[in-house]
Amino acid sequence: MKVLILGGHGFVGRNLREILTSPDYEIVALSRRDGLDLRDLGLVRDYFRDQHPDVVVNLAAHVGSLHYVTQYAADVLYDNIQTALNLYKAVTEFCPKVRIVNPLSNCSYPGDANKHNEPDWWQGEVHDSVFSYGNAKRFIYVISKTFRKQYGIDTVNFLVPNTFGPGDYMDPNKTHALNGMIIRMILAQRNGDSHFEIWGSGKPIREWGYIKDVVRILAFGLTIKHDLIYPVNIGQNKGYSIKESAEMIAEEVGFSGDLVFNTNYQDGAPFKILDDVKFRTLFPDYRFYDHRQGIRETVEYYKSIL
Repeated sequence: MKVLILGGHGFVGRNLREILTSPDYEIVALSRRDGLDLRDLGLVRDYFRDQHPDVVVNLAAHVGSLHYVTQYAADVLYDNIQTALNLYKAVTEFCPKVRIVNPLSNCSYPGDANKHNEPDWWQGEVHDSVFSYGNAKRFIYVISKTFRKQYGIDTVNFLVPNTFGPGDYMDPNKTHALNGMIIRMILAQRNGDSHFEIWGSGKPIREWGYIKDVVRILAFGLTIKHDLIYPVNIGQNKGYSIKESAEMIAEEVGFSGDLVFNTNYQDGAPFKILDDVKFRTLFPDYRFYDHRQGIRETVEYYKSIL
């Protein structure tokens, strides 16, 4: 099976490649560093004319911190929708039997939802702090459904929680939220800082997805037989406040200073917990990493390279 990983050199892409070691898989990782700008339909058509994959895992995204996706809201929306349209257009022309696996961010849920249940996914507006990125992810579902209606393109869609773990970017403003906090706290501990600033109030509840869990479940999407064009949560039905996770990080890092909260930064949605009922019907025996163990392994990783 030939698997094309778009965004294959990024955080999730690198970790996914590490587990797809079976000789049954021929892995091709592509991104802009290879000359593939997914915003350019001509380039996308050329690559798919040459590659003819059996599965495409679409990890390519224009994304950043809450502050970034607010500041560049129009660019984020345009780029993510344009790349998805170009991907689906190209596969209809050159490999219409392909399967596309899309990880859709849980920030695409309504911003005022207390729990993220799949049937309620469209029942309300995306939170303003991620309005552009969350709506782009909703629209990727629309693209996948319409291209199946007309062209029969097979798609598997997952709703993915806030992801963390080894292998992400080093820039705290570009990396995923929990990784950014871990990087900053390691540096604060080494500098002997008396306090550590947390961006926001620390009150929002978040469900976190350890990268090893996320990529294992995405890998199931390569061959799963269920109809998952309407997305399913990668959900544990369990969350932690930002403050609780910061306290765990401080213990693992060995930071003994005060944790202070800068409320000049926006919090985002107050509550993000992914319901796991549908997930458990598909993966009844799956065991997720313990949250603290994931933090411990991530701290060890960043300590080794900082």
